[in-house]
Amino acid sequence: MTLRFTPGLIAALLIVGWSPPVAAATPPADGLGGEMRAEVDGHVVRFPSLKTDIKAAVEGDLAAVTVIQTFVNPTATPLNATYLFPLNKDAAVHAMQMRIGDEIVTAKIERKQEARQTFEVAKREGKSAALLEQQRPNMFTQDVANLMPGQPIVVTLTYVQTVPRVDGAYQLVVPLIVGPRYMPRQRDNVVAAVAPSAGATTEPSPDAPRPDTAATPSSPGRWSFGPPPAYPPVNDLTTPAKVDSDRIGLEIALAAGVAIQRVESATHTIAVTGDETTTRRTVTLAGGRTLDNRDVVIRYTLAASGIQAGLLAHRNAEIGTLSLLLEPPQAPSDADITPRELVFLLDTSGSMSGIPIEASKLFMKHALSMLRPTDYFRIIRFSNSASEMASSALPADAYNLALGQTYVASLGADGGTEVLAGLRQAFHVAPKPGAQRILVFLSDGYVGNEDEILRMVSANIGQTRTYAFGIGSAVNRYLIAEMAHLGRGFARFVDPTEKGDDAAIAFAKKLDTTVMTDISIDWGDLKIEQQTPAALPDLFAGDSLRVQGRFTAGGRHTIKVNGRINGRQATLPLTVDLPSEATGPETAAIPLVWARSQISDEMRELMVPAKLRRSGRNDNEIEARVTDLGLEHALMTQWTSFVAVSARVANDNPAAAQDAQVPLPMVKGVGPGAYGKAAGGVQGGGGGMIRAMAPAVTAGPVIAMNGGFGGGAAPEPEALGGLAVVVLTLASTLRRRRRAA
Repeated sequence: MTLRFTPGLIAALLIVGWSPPVAAATPPADGLGGEMRAEVDGHVVRFPSLKTDIKAAVEGDLAAVTVIQTFVNPTATPLNATYLFPLNKDAAVHAMQMRIGDEIVTAKIERKQEARQTFEVAKREGKSAALLEQQRPNMFTQDVANLMPGQPIVVTLTYVQTVPRVDGAYQLVVPLIVGPRYMPRQRDNVVAAVAPSAGATTEPSPDAPRPDTAATPSSPGRWSFGPPPAYPPVNDLTTPAKVDSDRIGLEIALAAGVAIQRVESATHTIAVTGDETTTRRTVTLAGGRTLDNRDVVIRYTLAASGIQAGLLAHRNAEIGTLSLLLEPPQAPSDADITPRELVFLLDTSGSMSGIPIEASKLFMKHALSMLRPTDYFRIIRFSNSASEMASSALPADAYNLALGQTYVASLGADGGTEVLAGLRQAFHVAPKPGAQRILVFLSDGYVGNEDEILRMVSANIGQTRTYAFGIGSAVNRYLIAEMAHLGRGFARFVDPTEKGDDAAIAFAKKLDTTVMTDISIDWGDLKIEQQTPAALPDLFAGDSLRVQGRFTAGGRHTIKVNGRINGRQATLPLTVDLPSEATGPETAAIPLVWARSQISDEMRELMVPAKLRRSGRNDNEIEARVTDLGLEHALMTQWTSFVAVSARVANDNPAAAQDAQVPLPMVKGVGPGAYGKAAGGVQGGGGGMIRAMAPAVTAGPVIAMNGGFGGGAAPEPEALGGLAVVVLTLASTLRRRRRAA
């Protein structure tokens, strides 16, 4: 196969050209007030209002996205507003602009501390200012200083991202809301390997000493990321029942070199222009605008088939960047099936109560029924602590599978989300000899200690493969995807408020999906530097993999993609034509996406013990590398931020401005238990931060608003009762077997 860098072949192979950022649309003039207020101790507390318009231009598998946030102060008092919001976990945020009246300010990228200092000085001086900070790769805060009554501030963000191919269709995810995040009371600073034993034990109390806590938070040489920001007020819990039901507007322009087919969304009702014979289609919300209480997921297919590789390249005067898209071949039949040990790790915390836990049970019902006779399985549930159905892996015979179904049916949802407890339980037992261990993780990911969780997975994963399933309408996709990446597996997401039995069956079937392993690229005489991903993940049927790197020599080169399908060697030879001269702006997104992928690789290194890191870099060197990439490419990172400051003074009395948070709706399908069980009302006044609720007083970990937010930490009688049923059943079985013997 020959891949030439020509517009014609690029279109034929669905290679994506760069689309310039969508111009900031003028926000709707009417309805911007959207006044939110609540009565507290006889006083009226008002909140800042927000409208967001999102426009995306998608060509092939690259998207250029513009997010326009219009902040309005409906009160008579100046406000300093804070907005907690998500972006795609792979978003390369490369520009920000602030508009106040007729003044337009282009934001500058600065080191995080310097940007914060610039913002605070502007706030004290009474100037309008905007500060964008990254809390997690998929979680951001926008601070707006001196938001004056009747004077909207419009902040426009632009980012680019790849659009992955998932289960045979391209899938564009537009996150709209950050779900609650549970924080353990005591965080591990060092997560070490868990010593396996022959049997399983029940996880000790969360207040008991943790065996893997080997350092204090002040120990040198180990990064420990802070908790997420305080969660905003939530309607239906602490604020009025309406939070701008038309807060979000969405428009997506799809373009490809071939016909775009089957454009659909299971999360929202959409309107699509054009038919399945056209190469350009536009997607909008059927109702015009919507509430930001769930993520938008758009899936579409393309008419072309049989494409297994495609190339895109960009070059400036000094260096080039290439992006190679790979798809796996059809797998040959294989009669030799390796036995598997499937370890099901189920989140039964409070945020999973109701629809999510029922979706997990439905998945487990089908997953257990699809196990092979040669398989073994374990079932672990976790909330405040972890417990397991049996002390070791059970053969997947009819009797044990029936026990598994009974155990799963008995589970309830309550308590905190102590993922580390579940992982310790999973890794505590040594893998079954001669079987491929697969960790199947089911959760909404509503936690704030992602760094600890990923470190534990990295330190213990070994040869275990991880299949991570995110269940919910606003899942923590970053955590779920990174767990899958570390375990050389895949991540899938299901919105249980829209999908039923068919979706559960489809996800369960993915446990049998074909995988291409041991992927490597022989670049031949082409010298590639800074390849990303540094370690190529396995590739599953219906998915795609994008490999990027930098090159200096243009011209024609022959490369080979190698891998194994069901243990059999597979090779794909390619001839690539790379540009020797500088290319135009249509491919300018390629270096941005490459840099964002490099940052992801570096951040993954932080989760790996220093002695096992591929790069050999220590924590400070990784921070410096990420910061340099952010500053060089004007990208948001953990250590770089965008800040914009107006030239004019907007507030003559900045000391009188009150701090306030933009309220959020409850995530669709998630009950009040996910946000804490205290019934406390809105707290505000006195210029203090408006908070959603007072933390509950519990015996276990509190939640991350000055202690945490998430599910409560109460015992789970449903789970304990279910365990008792299984224990009694097992005891009865043992008695029968003894009699038979």
